Formats: sequence, C-alpha cells, structure tokens
Amino acid sequence: METLNDLRLAVLIDADNIPYSNVKGMLEEIAKYGTPTFKRIYGDWTKPTISGWKTVLLENAITPVQQYGYTKGKNSTDSAMIIEAMDILYSGKVDGFCIVSSDSDFTRLATRLREAGMKVFGIGERKTPHPFIVACDKFIYLEIINAPVTSIEPSSGVRKRGKLVVKKRKPEETPAEPATSVVKRLIASSITDLADENGWAYLGDVGNLILKKQPDFDPRNFGFPKLTPLIRSLDFEIDERESGQNHIKHIYIRNRKV
Repeated sequence: METLNDLRLAVLIDADNIPYSNVKGMLEEIAKYGTPTFKRIYGDWTKPTISGWKTVLLENAITPVQQYGYTKGKNSTDSAMIIEAMDILYSGKVDGFCIVSSDSDFTRLATRLREAGMKVFGIGERKTPHPFIVACDKFIYLEIINAPVTSIEPSSGVRKRGKLVVKKRKPEETPAEPATSVVKRLIASSITDLADENGWAYLGDVGNLILKKQPDFDPRNFGFPKLTPLIRSLDFEIDERESGQNHIKHIYIRNRKV
C-alpha cells in the first residue's frame, strides 16, 4: 500500500490566480504529500500581468503551457487546465493532483478527480471560495507556507506563551466565537467519534478525521507548527504510549471529564 509521501502527483498551476513570490516554498510544501511527476503552469504568457512567473519556471522545472484568451472577459486558462487534468487522469500515471489556484471554477474538477479515486490537494490564497476548499482532500493556504510562526491567529485569537487566547476586539467590531472555542469543539467532537470505551482516540486518526470534516484545517493557521502542540495548548488529556522494540511513541488523546 502506498504511503502519502509515495504518491505521484500532477501539479497544475493557474498563473492567473496565484502569485509567483513563494513558488519554491509552495513546491516544498507539495513534496510533503508526494512526488510531483507533472509540473505545469497555465496562462496567456503574452500578458504582462504574469510575466513575473517566467523567471522562476526554469529553476523549478515547471513547464509553461500557453493558452490565449480568445474572448475578452473569458478565462481560457481554466478550460485548458481542466482538459489536461482529465488527460493526465486517464493516462494512469499519477495517484493524485495538486490544483494551485484560488478560483472556484475548479470545484467540479476536484470533485470529479476524487470520484475517480484520486487524492486532491488544493493550494490557494485565503480568498479562495469555500466550495473549492471543501472539494479537496486537503487545502493549504499560501499565506502559511514558509511563513514564520506568528502570535496572531487569522481571525479571532492570539497565541500567548503556547496558549490560544481570545483577541480583544474594538467596540464597533461584531463579536465572533473565539478561535479557541471553534478549534476545541472540532477536535473534541472528532475524539468522541473515534474514542474507545475509555474515551481515548489515537491522535493520527483524529487528525485525519478533522481533515475530512474541514479540509483547510492546519495547525499553522493557529500559530502552531504541528497538531500535537496545538492539542497540548487546548487542555486535552494526553497519553504517550510506547510500542515495539524501538519504543515508538504513539499519542492518544481524550476529552477531559468535567
């Protein structure tokens, strides 16, 4: 059985909707999930708006695909990406796709690829519409790739001394549920779904279930590099169990009893 890192991935990039500034970090992120066997980028290379990409294509071995805009106001790049994605799918040479775009037009493509048994990873900016995000197995925000771990949580919380706390809002701001409550409820419900008779659940299984429920979940969104330190900051019970001759540690977590 292939592991996640053994996956052969087709990386398809929409040059019209993705900045080129962090392409190296983006490819390093993709390498965590598999090996890119196709790396193609689509756009109308006669446009000055995407000229910045040209300087990074060669050094990252990305193949540019020219797609003219036949009609003003219509995006022909999307159609070219979708057609090539289906060609690659039927070639049988890959196990998954990485669609790099912030455009909701690829929602149906992601759904169709998953129906065919492909793993689908999405990468885009935070402005990416929700339908495309949830159509992927996992969605990663460009803003957190290679970004330093900061103290500010993206919407309503801050990290302070390893804890997530509520950010104070100005009086005119609309109150929102604290980030701590949102993420803790998501983790707690996932633990409940997987728990044994004593309430314990394996952390790896919990992480996989969370991704199925919320594909854009990423500990880096909350200022933590990994899931384990995020869990520790949220006051769940943790049990580290050793197994095998190599004393490999497996982490189990449980909701605290009131």
